[in-house]
Amino acid sequence: MFIVALRSPRNPQQKIIKRVIGLEGDFIRTLGYKNRYVRIPDGHFWIEGDHHGHSLDSNSFGPVSVGLLHGRASHIIWPPSRWQQIKPSLPPNRGPLDTEEEEG
Repeated sequence: MFIVALRSPRNPQQKIIKRVIGLEGDFIRTLGYKNRYVRIPDGHFWIEGDHHGHSLDSNSFGPVSVGLLHGRASHIIWPPSRWQQIKPSLPPNRGPLDTEEEEG
């Protein structure tokens, strides 16, 4: 998937950067959200921080409206010692479930 910048659903004055785990229509196995499995509704996506348990993300507030999306992050530019292109990837065992896996 990819990394995005968006307005926080909890505080619209704050911008956050998170990893997109799933898009509308996908089924997600959550990490502590009120439901263990979620189908992402139309017009929404599922985001997660890289430090589970220490990140306010969709596991805290659920699917996020695409209307909060501000942009896509492609590079790390600060601090200069970390300049690099961001490679799209998902952490192990994260991402949309196969429909067959969800039903089984």
